[in-house]
Amino acid sequence: MATYGNSPQDKNVYFNDPESGAEMARLLDQDRLITKGMGGLFSERRDLSGIHRILDAACGPGGWALEVAHTYPEIEVVGFDISRAMVDYARAQARVQGLDNVEFVVMDIQKTLDFPDASFDLVNARFINFLPAAGWAKLMQEFRRITRPRGTIRLTESEWWYFTNSPALENLNAMIIRALKLQGGSFSERFTGVLPMLGRFLLDAGCASVNYKPHVIDYSFGTEAYEGFRHDAAVVFNLFQPFIVRMGVATAEEVKQLYDRMQLEMLEENFRGLMMPLTAWGEKA
Repeated sequence: MATYGNSPQDKNVYFNDPESGAEMARLLDQDRLITKGMGGLFSERRDLSGIHRILDAACGPGGWALEVAHTYPEIEVVGFDISRAMVDYARAQARVQGLDNVEFVVMDIQKTLDFPDASFDLVNARFINFLPAAGWAKLMQEFRRITRPRGTIRLTESEWWYFTNSPALENLNAMIIRALKLQGGSFSERFTGVLPMLGRFLLDAGCASVNYKPHVIDYSFGTEAYEGFRHDAAVVFNLFQPFIVRMGVATAEEVKQLYDRMQLEMLEENFRGLMMPLTAWGEKA
């Protein structure tokens, strides 16, 4: 199977270094937090009968795909990511866990996917809102091509960076959105705007109908998820400061001042925060 790993960052649109060890650790922690907060791997369905092969697109270090392979040993799982470092890590974890039903490959989500037609019973993509708005149409046609008839295409997204009562964090959110818009990655002036687009994406991918399941994860001060999300925010906005500066949205000093205030505000007992992921799925006609 061919890969796109020789120069994975030639046209990389990810707004952080995909080969970063810090980003890998963040994604692993975030994946566990979100999967648990959403009620499990497939909270919208309990019956996986008829599903024999699953693809996880832009899988990062493979947390979701590995958990699916472990939980459902009878299902074959394939994950791909643009980052060779993350794919190498996921492969190593599969070996350590003794999982022979999962495979990871290096591949670019913006290019033609190197899988035959009708290869998968379920195609999954979670939190790929780094993709430019113009890139979604091609991706959904690829998902349509590689999903078998009556197979499922499943998308899970959330607004960036969730919703809080921290003024500094909200200002950093706004900077990220402005930077994304300048890069061509936004459907909205105030938000990424990806959530209302999910149904359209699925219909364009040949799904006969669209289903939704909303989730709410409370990471306010004192909740079970609080420490994990507080740490995630600290890592996210530290790693992504160069992106904001590079896109000309703010100076390094301005971003750093907001970042320091955000960390203090998230330590306050009155801090409130919600993440509201939305899962949308449809069956290919």
